[in-house]
Amino acid sequence: MKIRPLHDWALIRPAEAEERTAGGIVIPDSARERPQEGEVMAIGEGKFHQDQEKGDKKEKKEKKFIKTTLKPGDHILYEKYGARKIEVDGEELYMVREEDVLGLVDR
Repeated sequence: MKIRPLHDWALIRPAEAEERTAGGIVIPDSARERPQEGEVMAIGEGKFHQDQEKGDKKEKKEKKFIKTTLKPGDHILYEKYGARKIEVDGEELYMVREEDVLGLVDR
């Protein structure tokens, strides 16, 4: 199945959880933390942003289209609780809004 995210959603393949500590101790599966790092598989085109209304004036609000800056293949850090887990063809993937991405990881 192929998924094409809408708006500013990104489809993320999470990085593997660490199996050992820096000292060499093996971490059991139940104690491993969910990684907050992953690779962008697909991303939407962008989203419309509408400015807030100022005061009691009834001004016509203008919508601006903001393109996404991420692209497939980017390695990113994202907020711990900002991701939504989905399962596609037996693989666990995450959907994350671009605003929940904290930064790019240089490899």
